[in-house]
Amino acid sequence: MRHHHRAPSSSSSSGSNGGRLAVPHLACAAAFLCLFVFATQSSFFAGDQSSDLDGREVRVLSGFQSSVQQCVAKRGLGLSAHIIDHCNLVLKFPKGTNSTWYNAQFKIFEPLEYKYDVCEAILLWEQYRNMTTVLTREYLDARPDGWLEYAAKRIAQLGADKCYNRTLCEEHLNMILPSNPPFHPRQFHRCAVVGNSGDLLKTEFGEEIDSHDAVIRENEAPVNEKYAKYVGMKRDFRLVVRGGARNMIAIMNGSDDEVLIIKSVTHRDFNAMIKKVPNPVYLFQGIVLRRGAKGTGMKSIELALSMCDIVDIYGFTVDPGYTEWTRYFSEPKKGHNPLQGRAYYQLLECLGVIRIHSPMRAKMKQDWSDVPNRDMIRSAHAAALRLKKSQAGQSGGQGQFGSCKVWGKADPKNNGRVSGSSDMSDLRKYSNYSKWELMPLEKLRKEARDHFIHMEGVSLYKMDGNKLDDLVCVRHALRSEA
Repeated sequence: MRHHHRAPSSSSSSGSNGGRLAVPHLACAAAFLCLFVFATQSSFFAGDQSSDLDGREVRVLSGFQSSVQQCVAKRGLGLSAHIIDHCNLVLKFPKGTNSTWYNAQFKIFEPLEYKYDVCEAILLWEQYRNMTTVLTREYLDARPDGWLEYAAKRIAQLGADKCYNRTLCEEHLNMILPSNPPFHPRQFHRCAVVGNSGDLLKTEFGEEIDSHDAVIRENEAPVNEKYAKYVGMKRDFRLVVRGGARNMIAIMNGSDDEVLIIKSVTHRDFNAMIKKVPNPVYLFQGIVLRRGAKGTGMKSIELALSMCDIVDIYGFTVDPGYTEWTRYFSEPKKGHNPLQGRAYYQLLECLGVIRIHSPMRAKMKQDWSDVPNRDMIRSAHAAALRLKKSQAGQSGGQGQFGSCKVWGKADPKNNGRVSGSSDMSDLRKYSNYSKWELMPLEKLRKEARDHFIHMEGVSLYKMDGNKLDDLVCVRHALRSEA
């Protein structure tokens, strides 16, 4: 009995102590529960806010997709756009299109429909409006592996995959390596990119082409009186592949100011040629992979967009019925996939990147009102950027430099240093080949100066490929006269 008596007593005592301890425990539990509920609610509301943000951006992009669809319907010469969602669409050729182009790699004929991610495309191409597309010394200096690894990739016949001997690599590159960007975003208002298609002979675009502020041509395309009414006579830039070095001196005869841009890599033949000519010569920096169209034409568009407000393209065989590869000045060589290119060019036109001119459009009223205007494009670009960051869990406050993964500062010692070498011919040595590199900022058009100030004196370069989040950014001093 005593045992049973004590047990309740002990139990009672324990219960009494437990009662005294229960108050703080309950208070803690209540506080914890409040915190949990608050955190849950915060997370819920944050999720709602994120969902609302995504919803707003999706609505903006869906509206833009409808504008792109209408643009293709009116300007696509038979192509049609079929919307999958706010970012993805399919461009389809009309039934009966002659798909005679055989892809030996995949052993199939060219398909008649192509899927595109409009969000990624608009982010990529709007980025090119702010880019530098010429290789410079400041890029190699700023990039962590710039001189050791990247420089070697741009030199043929080096005999090594890395520049262990930097002096040797500099000897190869100095001929074409300016210290700072020789060309700037928005430097020109209207630019014409002229392809080599035989379709140019069907329409007399020559005078119209010559009316542009700058004209970009490709490889060995001749410019003379014979073809003047078709392709014009103005010559400002020429993008050339590595095999074009042997013919360039003859092709550039009488055109001392025409700028040569080497598309891929430099090599001995190019360097030997460069030492003899008075023309400015540079190396294209933008390495772009997985593009929706191939060839020198795409590089020319990238180059043009990095310098020009408006890019008009001519001679790109952009008509859906195009079935054979032709050139306006010679027998045709093996070409690229024209249907794939035609679809991608049409997408770019309806994204406001280019304006297509072709024989089938010669009688059309070219008012371009069917293309989404700049305000619509800017809104879609901002929505695509915010949506991309939201989905990646990134904050939206990184501004215009959010894609800069590597930062550098322009070396004051390199200011005024121009491309070239000591063993150049007198013709080149005493020519005006370096005029672009020495052009003061205040000599540029107002739009280019305003853009330079807006970008806080920062030059943007692609790191590799077409990755949106891989930029090398180099800051320049902002001069008061700018």
